[in-house]
Amino acid sequence: MAHPSQLGFQDAASPVMEELLHFHDHALMIVFLISTLVLYIIVAMVSTSLTNKYILDSQEIEIIWTILPAVVLVLIALPSLRILYLMDEINDPHLTIKALGHQWYWSYEYTDYEELGFDSYMIPTQDLTPGQFRLLETDHRMVVPSESPVRVLVTAEDVLHSWAVPALGVKMDAVPGRLNQTAFIASRPGVFYGQCSEICGANHSFMPIVVEAVPLEHFENWSSSMLEDV
Repeated sequence: MAHPSQLGFQDAASPVMEELLHFHDHALMIVFLISTLVLYIIVAMVSTSLTNKYILDSQEIEIIWTILPAVVLVLIALPSLRILYLMDEINDPHLTIKALGHQWYWSYEYTDYEELGFDSYMIPTQDLTPGQFRLLETDHRMVVPSESPVRVLVTAEDVLHSWAVPALGVKMDAVPGRLNQTAFIASRPGVFYGQCSEICGANHSFMPIVVEAVPLEHFENWSSSMLEDV
């Protein structure tokens, strides 16, 4: 998860998030190169009184400064489109979960099981145990198997919400009357935190998301115990 004074992204916990981090670094290097070139031109123009008559009226340089930005845009657009299509791919999910946004908590329904669902509320500050995070912990976590494709159906009951977990590279709007879907693969076991990313009212800051990825055997034991409790 994020920590104080962090400058970069969270560590990637899914293949899509790794691709997003690589694309961020790729685009950032292009921005650095452009900024360096522009800064050099500005300093050169300000610090010299000489004038090159060939630069004042030159077809060649006009061709260069027209074609070069187009090439740069292509270098950014192609990997961006590739990642967009990767994020939209949902191939044979092993598990489907419906995330329903309310004011101000989340409900999860495991549609592959009968009557396996629960509400997920934020744990108040006074009830936290040592080691838990304020405003991020919930009384029930969304448990998923690691290294397995998981599909999440996202919708809302009342107003707009947004189901977002940065470490997994997932963010999907929850719209009343509309069923959106997204997917992710947790690359490793762990606990990943997120928050509602759409302003949804007074307690918008108090409806966190906690995804716990566990090995498949542990997930099967957890689901069996949950069904027994039901």
